[in-house]
Amino acid sequence: MLPLLPQLLCAVAEKTMARLIAMDPHAAGRLSRLHGKQLSFRLREWPVTLVLSANARGILFNQHDEATDCAIATDLASLRLLRDPSQLTRLIKADALQIDGDIQVAQQYSHFFQQLDPDWQQTLSAYVGDAAAHKVAVSIQQIHQYLSNKTAALQQLGTELAQDELQLTPTAAEMTQFSSAVSELAAKADVLQQQLQALQEL
Repeated sequence: MLPLLPQLLCAVAEKTMARLIAMDPHAAGRLSRLHGKQLSFRLREWPVTLVLSANARGILFNQHDEATDCAIATDLASLRLLRDPSQLTRLIKADALQIDGDIQVAQQYSHFFQQLDPDWQQTLSAYVGDAAAHKVAVSIQQIHQYLSNKTAALQQLGTELAQDELQLTPTAAEMTQFSSAVSELAAKADVLQQQLQALQEL
């Protein structure tokens, strides 16, 4: 990897983030909760540690291997799953995710990025006018909604395919039936154990 590439990427990310924060009128208040906190992030396929630190003006991007408030190490395959908190325990147990330090710092940064809501329409209106900016904003919302619906449909299709066609995962009804069967078997085992203990005492 070129030695100046990480610094260049950090500089570009920092400027981009500053513009996004400036476009969100409510970002400054949320940013104050991150003030002075550092989060380091490292992908196992990329030998560079990215460090995020917040101050009153924005979020700074840097790279170093010094201690931070929270350090996260993962791989590209697991990266997209980090947005789902229910996946964290599974990823940690599978050694696909390592978290050192205060996990609340990572959660605070995650919430900040998820809640970041730049006012694209207001920014565009300065260049193309209010009417055109409104049309562009509406079009972007429609495209986002369309993509969200398609993504949800594909996820549902994948779940149904795994459960019904390939039978890779059980359905909710099958899990309930299995749980009941296990409970019934456990109860019978307890009865047999008590009967066996009674016979031994004779």
